[in-house]
Amino acid sequence: MPPDTHSIPVLNTFRSAALAGEFLVTAEVAPPKGGDPTHMIKMAATLKGRVHAVNVTDGSRAVLRMSSLVASAILLQNGIEPVCQMACRDRNRIGLQADLMGAHALGIRNILALTGDPVKAGDHPEAKAVFDLEAVRLLQLIQKMNQGVDSHEKPLTDGTLDLFAGAAVDPQCKSWSGLQSRFERKIEAGAQFFQSQLITDFEILEKFMDKIAASYKKPILAGIFLLKSAKNAQFINRAVPGVNIPQHIIDRLAKAKDPLEEGMQIAAEQVQIARQLCQGVHMMAVKREDLIAPILDLAGVEKIS
Repeated sequence: MPPDTHSIPVLNTFRSAALAGEFLVTAEVAPPKGGDPTHMIKMAATLKGRVHAVNVTDGSRAVLRMSSLVASAILLQNGIEPVCQMACRDRNRIGLQADLMGAHALGIRNILALTGDPVKAGDHPEAKAVFDLEAVRLLQLIQKMNQGVDSHEKPLTDGTLDLFAGAAVDPQCKSWSGLQSRFERKIEAGAQFFQSQLITDFEILEKFMDKIAASYKKPILAGIFLLKSAKNAQFINRAVPGVNIPQHIIDRLAKAKDPLEEGMQIAAEQVQIARQLCQGVHMMAVKREDLIAPILDLAGVEKIS
């Protein structure tokens, strides 16, 4: 017997809120490194009613983890709306199209189109990268599939896709012209929302919003990262390209009696600043996703009805 497609859960809270102009909140959760999703589900469950969607990474930093597509489907089965990241590093256009069709069939509607981190940065540096496409061309591909054709303009004979595609943006990019050009190319390719990298300079974010993003009226979610200690902040400055956590933040963490609590307060303050500048925030609290709801409480962000 054919599967009962009517039983597949489909959640569209994130898209509906984005199109309605609501303040958006997403949070990042990494898939498990292994076959047991219990911890991922537990962490994601702490975000129910606090975020519009949980963003599931796809081999972030080229480190091996469970498929983002499978992890997203597991979250959806547990009543948690995912944003499924899809990176071009590990799949050619055949594999990407296959996974996009699979995502739709599983009820996954939100896709974050990424180029992907270089293989050399990860835990399998000897692996062969693919990069048949990059983020802009992946967005173009999703746009085509939403129109009912594949990459060669051939009809999808078993149904058009309905995917809400987004992209990454780095307002702190040193090349302003490069930032504007790539942002505009992603808009033209069909990006409906943007998730920023970790923001440390909110004056630059404000400039980006005023000078580049404002005229396009697409949701921008500012990346907010929970810093757990001064040592953690210093490590990020060393290890994450393009990130420069200011010294006054590091000093504040170093002087705090409880650095983790101080880090939560800093993140909450940043959420409040971002709320005045753009349409949303993307929360990152590596291995402490359970602290995201308390941070949102500190920031005065109401629960999602």
